[in-house]
Amino acid sequence: MDSQKKLQDIKVAVDAVIFGYFDKKDLQILLIKRNIEPFKGGWALPGGLVLDDENLDDAVKRELQEEAGIKPDFLEQLYTFGNVGRDPRNRVVSVAYLGLVNPSYHELFADSDAEDAQWFSVNQLPKLAFDHQTIIDIALKRLRTKIQYQPIGFNLLNEEFVFSELENLYKTIIGQEIDRRNFRKKIMSYGLLNETSQFKKEGSGRPGKLFTFNQEKYKELEEQGFYFEIK
Repeated sequence: MDSQKKLQDIKVAVDAVIFGYFDKKDLQILLIKRNIEPFKGGWALPGGLVLDDENLDDAVKRELQEEAGIKPDFLEQLYTFGNVGRDPRNRVVSVAYLGLVNPSYHELFADSDAEDAQWFSVNQLPKLAFDHQTIIDIALKRLRTKIQYQPIGFNLLNEEFVFSELENLYKTIIGQEIDRRNFRKKIMSYGLLNETSQFKKEGSGRPGKLFTFNQEKYKELEEQGFYFEIK
C-alpha cells in the first residue's frame, strides 16, 4: 500500500425517491425542505447517513419516518451514487431507494432534519440539493419500465378502484397514451382483479364497477412462472 495514499474516510447514506399518485393528476414525488446546511432551505429527497449499527433497509425506513412521517407500501433498492464531490461536506456514497405510496393513506409530518415535506409533480420540480435530480431521473426511468412487467402500480391506487383509474395511472406513469381496449383485455385476462358489487359515479357517465387487486392470486401465479407484462 502506498504510504502517501490516505485511508478511506467514506460515509454511507440512503436517499429515497417516493412516488405518489393523485387521481387525474401528474405523478408526484415526495420532497423535504432541509433545515440544516448544506442547502438549508432547499428541497431534497428524504434521506441521511446510515448509523453504525443499522442495516440499509432499516436506515431508509427510519429516515422516511423521521423526515416525512410515512411508511411506503413498496420499497426497493434503486442504485448506488458515489461521484466524488456529490456532497460538499464529506465523501458520501448514497444507496438510493425507489418507493411507492398512496398519498391518501399517508399524512405528511416533517421532523428531524426536515423543515417541511410536500408532494411535487414530476413535471414541476424545484431546484434540488446534491445530485438528487439525477437520482430522480434514474428512478423515474426504472418505474416506467418496471410497471410494465410487475403490478406495482396497484400500490398507488385505493383498495377499491374503477378500471378507468387503473388506466389513467398507467398512462400517467408511462407518459404516453395507451390502447384502452387492448389494455383492458390484457389486464382482465390475467384474472388478477376481483369485481365487487359496488359502483362509483364518474362525471356525467354511467357509474363504474369497483375492483380490487388480488395480491394472493398474483403471488400464486408468480410461483408458477407467470410473467406480468403490459406493453
